[in-house]
Amino acid sequence: MFSHIMVGANDIEASKAFYDATLGALGCKPGVMDDKGRCFYFTDSGIFAITKPLNGEPASHGNGSTIGFAAASPEAADAWHAAGVANGGSACEDAPGIREGANGQLYLAYLRDPAGNKLCALYRVA
Repeated sequence: MFSHIMVGANDIEASKAFYDATLGALGCKPGVMDDKGRCFYFTDSGIFAITKPLNGEPASHGNGSTIGFAAASPEAADAWHAAGVANGGSACEDAPGIREGANGQLYLAYLRDPAGNKLCALYRVA
């Protein structure tokens, strides 16, 4: 359904370090910078990118927004979470763990990136 997701960042280098670590924990390659100062993470299922806002205003997070990344296991979600906290992110929501959802159990881990964007690593428990 989605081709890409792009989020704003005020400090591209700090955000790149954060996403290189967290997305690296999920098996993604480090981000690639373009000539406009944007950073792109390419996968078989889509593109994730970070950029300074084009209008020159400060980046801000979307209140009520969450970007979810697929994790291959609870251990991968935990590694993602630990990498984020160690690289400028902050824990939010409850600690990583199983939550009961309408369609079964989900293993969820939540973070905020250096710009305040809310993120989640999700593993669907079989």
